[in-house]
Amino acid sequence: MKKQLVNYETLLKVTKAISHSKDPEEVVLLTVDSIKTALDVKGCAVFLINRKTDELELAASYGLSDEYLDKGPVSALKSIAQSLEDGPVAIYDTSDDPRLQYPDAVKKEGIASILSVPIVAGGNLTGAMRIYTAEPWEFTLEDVNFVQAMAQMTGMALEMARHYKGLKDSIEILKTMRDPKFLTSKKRTPYEGVPVSVPESEVDKKE
Repeated sequence: MKKQLVNYETLLKVTKAISHSKDPEEVVLLTVDSIKTALDVKGCAVFLINRKTDELELAASYGLSDEYLDKGPVSALKSIAQSLEDGPVAIYDTSDDPRLQYPDAVKKEGIASILSVPIVAGGNLTGAMRIYTAEPWEFTLEDVNFVQAMAQMTGMALEMARHYKGLKDSIEILKTMRDPKFLTSKKRTPYEGVPVSVPESEVDKKE
């Protein structure tokens, strides 16, 4: 029951942030932090699909090392591709799974299990949300449903931001997020990279 309550509070927090923000960077940062905290996992990441290269480009992450994130281009056709076509995919044992594109990097990072869920915006596949655990994890239906709900809200937020900014697709949103003229004006609070524009009351303070 406690876990269900935490997840419910997380959904409310992210929903409120989405309703008050048209900034996609703000939303994805809050989302990855909130999921990692709610599920108490090793890390979480949001990727967006670049249709020109068929690569999954990182939009935001929390809990993963720079070395792992810089391991190389992530192919939408090779890296747990089934989750983009058929829905959520849970990998219980990463030590022996052919669906991983970089098994050695996964092992070095100490990732035991992965859950990959598609992100859909405006009826179109936009990217993937992935959860990483340090210990073998049998993801429950509750876990999957929670992550799917978060992925759907992220997709909705990206679609809203795309229309607001007059951009053609989600990858253009990613480019604006990486543009120095946008990044230099942003500040971070001590609360796991959540922007200062998100009210402090909406951020779970760490003990």
